[in-house]
Amino acid sequence: MHLLCALLVVFSLSDGSSLHCPRRCSCDSAQSVQCYRLTEVPSGIPPSTKRLFISHSKIQHLQLSNFTGMLALEDFILLASGTESVENGTFKNLNTLKTLELWKNRLIKVPTALPATLEVLKLNDNSITILLGSDFEGLKKLRILELKNNLLSCLSPGMFSSLLSLQSLSVDGNHVESVAGPLPLPNLQHVSMENNKLHLIPSNFFTSLQSLQYVSFSGNFLTRIPVNLPKSLLSLKMERNQLKVVRFRDLKHLENLSHLYLSENLLSSMDGAQILSNLTTLELSQNQLQMLPLKLPARLQKLDCSNNLIQRVTAQDFQDLRDLKHLFLDNNIVSLFEAGALQGCSQLSNLALEQNLLLSIPLRLPGTLARLDLKGNAIRDIAERGLKDLKQLQVLNLRNNKISALDLKALEGLPRLRHLYLDGNPWNCTCSLLRAREMLKAKGTDVRGGQCAAPAERQGESWMSSKKIMRQCEHHLQQAEKSQESKKKSKAEDPSSIRINIDDDDEDYEID
Repeated sequence: MHLLCALLVVFSLSDGSSLHCPRRCSCDSAQSVQCYRLTEVPSGIPPSTKRLFISHSKIQHLQLSNFTGMLALEDFILLASGTESVENGTFKNLNTLKTLELWKNRLIKVPTALPATLEVLKLNDNSITILLGSDFEGLKKLRILELKNNLLSCLSPGMFSSLLSLQSLSVDGNHVESVAGPLPLPNLQHVSMENNKLHLIPSNFFTSLQSLQYVSFSGNFLTRIPVNLPKSLLSLKMERNQLKVVRFRDLKHLENLSHLYLSENLLSSMDGAQILSNLTTLELSQNQLQMLPLKLPARLQKLDCSNNLIQRVTAQDFQDLRDLKHLFLDNNIVSLFEAGALQGCSQLSNLALEQNLLLSIPLRLPGTLARLDLKGNAIRDIAERGLKDLKQLQVLNLRNNKISALDLKALEGLPRLRHLYLDGNPWNCTCSLLRAREMLKAKGTDVRGGQCAAPAERQGESWMSSKKIMRQCEHHLQQAEKSQESKKKSKAEDPSSIRINIDDDDEDYEID
């Protein structure tokens, strides 16, 4: 009886607490409320709520009365709810609000009279067409402002003059055609204006941005890298523009720059990057380079020259690049790869040479390689001399070449090989090929093979999985062993007879 009473008390308390959480919402002990598929901001939100998240609803309008009593609210996120308007001063009395996110709605302007406590404001994926200086008035604590994927067409310094603490500004995916300077944001560290319509960045734009570390102007119509970039810069992204030339003398003061992204431009050559002495990443894919860049920075760790028109790789191209770890030369027209061209790259672990015109595996590659991609070339064999130094190799991709046989000695010299990709080659399905497969499987290598091209009666069969081929090879092996035993017995019975044996039990028996 006492137990029953206790259970009734527990259930009554549970039901009572659930009444404090609005319908279609869930409330947790951390003062967080999550709601879905609403038509308005629910009443009855617990006054202790610190985080309110509303998603995928149909709330056309926000108003001051929606937030009466939410005196502890710190974060309000309204996602994909079709909101078109916000009453003036809706958030002004939320004196604890730090984060306001109104993503994927239909707002045409920034909400007015935002609280001075705000630190993060994200208005991405709306229809905001213009910014006013008054939009951000009094927001001296704001650190992050995101206005991605709106309809803005211009930016002027007056829009942001009150944001003295702003550290990150993102206006990607708008229709911005022009910007004016100087931008009065002394603490700004990150600015991103990707996928706009910029043709020019004024020379005074960065005058007041002496704390700037990350800049992205990718996806615009810029024909030159902006001048007067701040000395504090660590990363510069300029992909998908219309750069034809990079004048490194305009960048020589960027002694801290470590990442430079120039992919998808119109560059046909590059010289002088060594002036950026601390550069560790240089990306140049999808340009029109006919040769590798000259005079690269000695501290470079990643070089991406994929999808260009490079024909040759020589030792001169990689002089003094001892720190290089990742080299991407895939999708070029490389036909000449000088033996030992990369031997000075004593830390190289990843080499991508897919989709080129190589006839053989390059010789004297660095022994530090962990991954070697040679897919889509015209390589005809796996020679021992091409792989003998690669004791650290874990992944070897030889798909879609012209290889018909495997060299057992070459593969035995790869003690750490874990993945071997061999699909798309014209395999001659001999028993020797299957013995190589079994040897690789025995040491734990994951082998992805392909189909037989020869002999004719086995065309189209998979040499990796055909039990018929394996049985045929086992039969040949048994026959060879019997023949060998018979010859030994015959020779023992007639020691005077001397005969040259042209048969060999290691012979590569074709499957018939």
